[in-house]
Order: sequence, then C-alpha cells, then structure tokens
Amino acid sequence: MEGDKRKILIVDDDTFLLDMYAFKFSQHNFEVYTASGGLQVIEKLKDKLNPDIILMDIIMPDMDGFEMLEKINKDNLSPSSTKIILTNKSQQSDIDRGNNLGASGYIVKASSTPAEVISQVVEILSKKVAVKK
Repeated sequence: MEGDKRKILIVDDDTFLLDMYAFKFSQHNFEVYTASGGLQVIEKLKDKLNPDIILMDIIMPDMDGFEMLEKINKDNLSPSSTKIILTNKSQQSDIDRGNNLGASGYIVKASSTPAEVISQVVEILSKKVAVKK
C-alpha cells in the first residue's frame, strides 16, 4: 500500500450514494473504485483489481450483495480484501448471512452518517490489520 493509501471498491446501484461515498472516501486518503452492481464487481476482480476493502450494498439488480459475496468466495476472487456490507437491511438474519459469507463488518446506512461509515470502515480495517501482525 503505497503511502498508506488504501484501495476501496464501493458497490451500490444508487448513483447518488455511490458518488457521495466515493468523494468522501477519496477525501480520507482512499484510492476509490466504484461499481454499480455485482456483475461489474466480478468483472473488475477478474481483471485483477485487488482492493483492500470491498464496501457493498445488498439490494441491487442483476446480482444482490449476498450472491456477489458467494461468487467472490466460490471463485476465490480477491481473497485478501476486507468485505464490509453497507445496506439498509437490518434484520438479524441478514447480518448473520453476511457474517457467514465472510463479511468483516455490517453497517446499516439509515443509522450511520457518511462520516460514521468512514470511521467504521477504518476501524474494521485497523482491527483486521492488527490481527494479521
């Protein structure tokens, strides 16, 4: 990671949210990549994009976030990426499913400001880095 700039792939079909989070994360020393759906993510990962973090929505057309995580895991795409779910689905069954699919964090959009989302992502990433040391 050159100059401590972490690569983040943000996945959301809502272009307003996608652009806003891309802007916010770029202001916090992240190299930002975006995708508007699961199929686009799979293509980017197959094209050798290896982000430090994949921040993904669950509710998306073509392939939802859970299906995308299953495909990433099955095809062993970007195994070193920290996967974090950012969604409005707040049911415990959804959180459990995300955890079972290897998500390192689960953030509910409706109860987090963009600044809080960035703080939570940084915190999840720092915990993961600390575990590796």
